[in-house]
Amino acid sequence: MLRIQNIKIRKNISDKELIDFVLQKYHIHPSDMLEWNISKKSIDARKKNDIFFNYTIDIQVKDENKYPHISKVEILDIEKDINNRIHTSFLNTLKACPSPVIVGAGPAGLFSALTLVQHGISPIIIEQGKTVDDRKHDVDCFLHDKQLNPFSNVQFGEGGAGTFSDGKLTTGIHNPLCQKVLKEFVNFGAPKEILYLSKPHIGTDKLIDIIRNMRNYIISKGGKFYFHTKFINFTVKNNTVYSVLLKNVEDNTNFELTTNHLILAIGHSSRDTFELLYQNGIMMEKKNFSVGVRIEHLQEMINQAQYGENPKLQLPPAEYKLAYHSPNGRSCYTFCMCPGGTVIASSSEKNTIVTNGMSTYLRNGKNANSALLVNVTPEDFTDVSPLAGIYFQKELEEKAFILGGSNYYAPIQKVEDFLNNQKSSTLGLVTPSYLPGTTLSNLNEILPSFVSSTLKEGILYFDKKLKGFAHPDSILTGVETRSSSPVKIPRNTKFVSNIEGIYPCGEGAGYAGGIMSAAVDGIKTSLSILKANFS
Repeated sequence: MLRIQNIKIRKNISDKELIDFVLQKYHIHPSDMLEWNISKKSIDARKKNDIFFNYTIDIQVKDENKYPHISKVEILDIEKDINNRIHTSFLNTLKACPSPVIVGAGPAGLFSALTLVQHGISPIIIEQGKTVDDRKHDVDCFLHDKQLNPFSNVQFGEGGAGTFSDGKLTTGIHNPLCQKVLKEFVNFGAPKEILYLSKPHIGTDKLIDIIRNMRNYIISKGGKFYFHTKFINFTVKNNTVYSVLLKNVEDNTNFELTTNHLILAIGHSSRDTFELLYQNGIMMEKKNFSVGVRIEHLQEMINQAQYGENPKLQLPPAEYKLAYHSPNGRSCYTFCMCPGGTVIASSSEKNTIVTNGMSTYLRNGKNANSALLVNVTPEDFTDVSPLAGIYFQKELEEKAFILGGSNYYAPIQKVEDFLNNQKSSTLGLVTPSYLPGTTLSNLNEILPSFVSSTLKEGILYFDKKLKGFAHPDSILTGVETRSSSPVKIPRNTKFVSNIEGIYPCGEGAGYAGGIMSAAVDGIKTSLSILKANFS
């Protein structure tokens, strides 16, 4: 395969125009080309007067030796590599065992199940929430009528917490399985462009259909889903998992499933499950996480700051990613930035306020928003319990509920007022997007002092990097507490916890931070069960 990098294009062009340009520039005869694809596409906006698209193109030709001036690359066939690691004899043994049970139908659980059914193993997926379509109805009821379903909401249900965000597929990990995740999403209905965009996203609106398609495929291959079903305990024989105890949350009936393989893809908000696991001898550790607020700007302002006032190209809504390291030892950073999005109510427990960000595929909303977070460490807790981070989160969420008026309205504050430690009394240019509603407040009253002081430093620093970030009328909405799990469940090199047959997996167990890394960890966990370890 020939690979051509750093192809600078300074106009909006079609795919046909792109490949015609490449063939001509690099003197490749069209009749020699067998196939081609875009490997990467990004926007270089470092110089506002010279913004361009930067492409990497892969071209398969009849005879690579005819083009010694072009670099050659070997592209890994990830599916073939996986299959080569799996031994048929062990697969047959595994098929004779009770079905693996996967707790959680988020990206880790779904991709774990997908990997198993692709190799003839029929898992059982347990999800306390509802199917993605029914779940959307419950989310809408909360946003518009303040009716919170503690089992089916932005945090819980088919697709996991990432479903009601932006469907972002960016990640800091570098693993060949990332390409498998992208290809599977495309197979189930995602736009093909996610395969090559430098910052791929799907959008909540499209992700709902994709998750439904994944579930139907898993079922067609022998997998089974139990929705409205809560994992309530497990039994052990000879330090090996023997069965799981489950409850139907609609009729409160209990039942038991025998299994030798229990995958815990429980997500970062499964607090009662963490308590259950800890009480039943699963080893756990406190870990670092972050808390803060959502910051909202006009998307038009972000576009101007990133692209200039009159870009020559038709460009997507602009994004940003910023970080600041304070002399006090803390870090402030933006996370899960949603261009043209909304701030969404993400509570999963009554009488709490939790925020997140969401965008549709088009990202065509008036506002941009991002989490604005400060790191929290285990040293910040007086409680020695490994669950101390959960208690820290919950206390902050309950304070936000009270500050907002105890009616699921979120406390908000203009940036100018936050910096001056005074309650906001009016709104300016930015209209908050949060539903069910908002209450003008002083967020300094509930944020820990180390969080509020570091946020203020970060906002002023970011304003130097991104013009207008500290605009007086920008809105802060509190609180954001669920950016990652506050708990880690240790596992060995075979992905097994201190109890044989139990596999902590994904974001909730402390091994991922977003859709992509959680999906990859789900695949790796199932490959470990298949004795095909993939680091």
